[in-house]
Amino acid sequence: MNRDFISALVGTMVTLIVGGTLFFHVVEGWSYLDSYFFTVVTLSTVGYGDLVPHTDIGRIGTTVLIFIGLGVFAVAIQQLGNVAISNRVNPGRLNWWRRRNMRRAKAAEESAPKPVQRPETPPPPAMEKMTPPGDG
Repeated sequence: MNRDFISALVGTMVTLIVGGTLFFHVVEGWSYLDSYFFTVVTLSTVGYGDLVPHTDIGRIGTTVLIFIGLGVFAVAIQQLGNVAISNRVNPGRLNWWRRRNMRRAKAAEESAPKPVQRPETPPPPAMEKMTPPGDG
């Protein structure tokens, strides 16, 4: 998968979310948080129903956002699926990731403070076998 394609896809998704947030903030008069929440819930097809556009332009904008957003997010999910499948078919592609993580773990382990070594305490002296009185 091409890095330019991934960048364009992520940029498009961010643009949709920011654009939807600004649109609903201006058109519906919602707070930025409510506008963002509605945009993400709409694009993810969850649709809680607690926020509903009341203006005609808000409803039309929601419809356009759904059609465009579903297409973009469907392509993103499809591309993630392709990456997952290709890594299962060709696991060697992930070796660089594993090697990088191993190098980072080793570096973190080496830079971590060493635990304080305390001298071992000797075990308590052995108790002599006690015999009951009169058995001796």
